[in-house]
Amino acid sequence: MLFLGSLLLLWLGALPPSAKAQNTPLKLHSLEVDIWPEYDRPSVLVIYRITLPKEIGLPVELRMRTPVAAGEPNALAMREADGTLINLVYSRNILGEWSEVVFTTTLPEVQLEYYDPSLKKEGPERTFHYQWPGDYAVDEFTLRVQRPLGAAEMRITPHTSNLAIGKDGLTYYVTQVDSLAAGQSFEVTIQYRKPSDALTAEGLQVQPSAPMGSATSSIPATENALPWLLGGLGLLLIFGSVAWWFWQARMVQPRKKTDRSRRRRLIIEPREVIPEGTVYCHHCGKRALPGDRFCRACGTKLRQ
Repeated sequence: MLFLGSLLLLWLGALPPSAKAQNTPLKLHSLEVDIWPEYDRPSVLVIYRITLPKEIGLPVELRMRTPVAAGEPNALAMREADGTLINLVYSRNILGEWSEVVFTTTLPEVQLEYYDPSLKKEGPERTFHYQWPGDYAVDEFTLRVQRPLGAAEMRITPHTSNLAIGKDGLTYYVTQVDSLAAGQSFEVTIQYRKPSDALTAEGLQVQPSAPMGSATSSIPATENALPWLLGGLGLLLIFGSVAWWFWQARMVQPRKKTDRSRRRRLIIEPREVIPEGTVYCHHCGKRALPGDRFCRACGTKLRQ
């Protein structure tokens, strides 16, 4: 018996780190759940942002449950260090009121999105119930509920007083839980009043970044100014061409003036006047001075 135990310990020690990690229960380092009611569809967009522990061996298989009424996931991808999302291949199994999304990731960050159609509408009243089924233990659990544009009397149960303004200018209700055990579910109920069926994304698309005038006054003003802008552009091109031509002419003109002045100097400079009767040495060609009988250069007797 002791011999078999020793063999088992040796076998476990010989396993690669990834195999050892998969033999232990999988635990999520963090899970961020975003709930966006009536964002770009009349349903509710649910986004999971999953971060795996650093010490886990990759690749790893994950099984995440979503409501069966949600159908296929809207998106499933793993995130690279620079933020790039890479789509993942998955399979989907129906388990009663839940569907199990099965996939394998080679990176520690994963994003899963789906649309939940269970938003209840009774006139202006809206009600939505969300449940995290507790597929895995989570060290840090964060839930954010986006307040739809035009919504009033927003109520979150369990109550949260943590509010945050996102980069999109919308209000978010934030709930943070230190940790959740495997199999421990987390539920939240969202209630609000909204008199219209307008979607939040539609309001964000037409929302200006700065105050603007009415569309009826700004469009004619642009049309009237267009001919003047085109005319000004044409004049600018003409004046620019003329200025460029004059600049080129000034760059070339000094060289021509220098050539003419050089030629003029060659013409008007006086030549050396040779006195009449000058004698040159018939041997070396050196010019003799008046009265010389012999060449000053070679000594040859000059021919008078």
